[in-house]
Amino acid sequence: MPIPNPILDDRSYQQLRDELVRRIPVYTPEWTDHNASDPGITLIELFSFLGENLLFRFNQIPEAARLEFLRLLQIPMRPAVAARSLVTMTTVNPKGVLVALEAELKAGNLSFETKTEVKVWPVSFLAVGRVQSPEPDPKKEPEVHEFAVRAIDAIGPLPAGQSLVYYKNQTVDLQNPAVDFSATVDGKLWVAVLKEKGAEPLELGGALLNLGFVLDPVFASMDQVIACPGAGFTPAAPAVEWTVSTGEVKNGTPQFRSIAQEGDSTRGLSQDGVVRLRLPNDIKQVGAFSVDDPDKLGTGDFPPVLDEETEKKILCWLSAFRHDGSRFGKVLFVGANAAEIAQTKKARPEFLGTGTAQPDQAYPLVNKPVITGSLKLDVEEGGSWVEWKEVDGFHASQPDDRHFVVDLEAGKVRFGNGLQGLPPQIGQRIRAREYRYGGGVEGNVPPKAISKLVDFPDVKVVNPLRANGGAAAESIRDALTRIPGELRRRDRAVTATDFQELALATPGADVGRAECLPRFHPPTKRSEAAGVVTVVVWPREDPAHPNAPAPDRNLLRAVCGWLDLRRLVTTELYVIPPTYRKVAVAVGLQVKSGFGIEAVRHWVELVLRQYLAPLPPYGPEGQGWPLGRRVHGPELEAAALQVEGVQFLNDLKVAGWDEQQKVWLPGTVNLEKFEVAELTEITVVEGPVSIAPGQTIEPAPAGVPVPIPIIREEC
Repeated sequence: MPIPNPILDDRSYQQLRDELVRRIPVYTPEWTDHNASDPGITLIELFSFLGENLLFRFNQIPEAARLEFLRLLQIPMRPAVAARSLVTMTTVNPKGVLVALEAELKAGNLSFETKTEVKVWPVSFLAVGRVQSPEPDPKKEPEVHEFAVRAIDAIGPLPAGQSLVYYKNQTVDLQNPAVDFSATVDGKLWVAVLKEKGAEPLELGGALLNLGFVLDPVFASMDQVIACPGAGFTPAAPAVEWTVSTGEVKNGTPQFRSIAQEGDSTRGLSQDGVVRLRLPNDIKQVGAFSVDDPDKLGTGDFPPVLDEETEKKILCWLSAFRHDGSRFGKVLFVGANAAEIAQTKKARPEFLGTGTAQPDQAYPLVNKPVITGSLKLDVEEGGSWVEWKEVDGFHASQPDDRHFVVDLEAGKVRFGNGLQGLPPQIGQRIRAREYRYGGGVEGNVPPKAISKLVDFPDVKVVNPLRANGGAAAESIRDALTRIPGELRRRDRAVTATDFQELALATPGADVGRAECLPRFHPPTKRSEAAGVVTVVVWPREDPAHPNAPAPDRNLLRAVCGWLDLRRLVTTELYVIPPTYRKVAVAVGLQVKSGFGIEAVRHWVELVLRQYLAPLPPYGPEGQGWPLGRRVHGPELEAAALQVEGVQFLNDLKVAGWDEQQKVWLPGTVNLEKFEVAELTEITVVEGPVSIAPGQTIEPAPAGVPVPIPIIREEC
């Protein structure tokens, strides 16, 4: 039989009072004064007030029972997630300033911690790519062509097998688009080390430089995605060689020497992070190049040529390249004296209590939410402190295992029952030696919000990019909704629904939609690949592309890591961005009498945009436009006819963009199973449709003059 819902009494104070007053003639007909001044009415109002309070408490029983079931199931609510970012630092101290690991930073009242040690030097970096460019036209750019000719004459005859290739400098700057290093002529990342105020070259001998590296977060297509590596497995990083300029030229060739990498969280410049590079102990072994013929600078293996003011500040050049010939992709930012940070704070040691030898002992921490894996807990045994181990649960714990579990959101430590995990015995003191707490959406601060480095007044700090990944703690309502799925999944991803639900629950990723494609192999686009699971994810919002939201590298990496911990060992997992197919719609309609044409046109356009939108709560069924579902004209007609004021449709035409032929193909748009519609153009007119769908966004035909303004400077 179905589980019955409880019948609750939710009457208000006024309803109780009115009901009691109506019963007066039945039980006491002689009572005729029902005004507020009557003492009996006063007593009735008092009883009604007390009754409303009792009913309110009574109605909390079902909710309290559900929360108690949640507690008994020991399914904790998900904690807040700490935001992460990258900061750069500057100083005028010629000897540098050592900023230790876990140094505190401030963005207003919000605390952050460094996750990388950094020695701050009075230097800055300027990253440059030598991007391939066509040969300059001597008629249009005579000065540029003349410089190229002088450079060719300076290098002299080319050896056999070599040919000329032209390039232009593109500097990595947040004010400009990301530099595509896959289009460079040499495949190298060039970094000029610039002396700033306070710099003394002799002090930089043996200096350890922290280079912050950020790739362009935009992911172009699923063709760039590789399979998730697996939980706990870190793929081999591409081999990157770092060299420094010596300032010496032998036989017309600039000389470089290799330098050591003492740390690399970028995995060979394949993800965001920090590279730590050690300069030679003898600073005289590095320097900028100078030659007799200045036209030779920038050619061959010489570093790029910068403007005159910047050239004066160059201490040396760093260059990076991969031995396998692969390129670095699009680079958004390169900065000096960089450190990775997280919105966390270190708690002081705490005394939690004394053991009782009872099963399931629990002790609260002072601060919450607790950061995963940060708690170091000791129990006093035989006069000495013994460190106990944190585990996810006691399912595999033996009776003598010194294990504990942390409810991160509640900030509570729990011990075993004696059969699964050893409980602290009578008189054994318990202490939290160290842990970290923090997290929340407030940690996603904008660029330049972090401006203070505590305890280091002579160091200036700034975050050049927005912090990301911070998320609020799970609400009770969301936790109660999650319970049935948790009991069914057991925190494992097996079915397509499991992958979809877990992807949506990725902490800090803010996933707006997730779809699972079983047996779909993205590299080959095969639909029946055994053992392959592909998950398509959308961000909750994308201000830059509201009609076609796409995830960035950080979101894909977060979902991949979250699902990696829960998938089967034999599952080959891919997490990919959506593939959009451009669609154009043209609508001709007739408006009912009494309705404004502009208002009706606006509402028809809005309804069709929402109907074809990829994110919930829009789409045909409120879950976004389904993957692989065709865009059919009659279906869109039915949606448009729901708008009040539309008498009938004269016509509705649909066209899909053919990427290979670069043309709009009219008619029903059939999508592949991994594609979703992107409404790029919609035209709504009164009367018959006079233009083809997509006509307004087609490029101008050849031969049509395009007016270009010529702006000349005037003194």
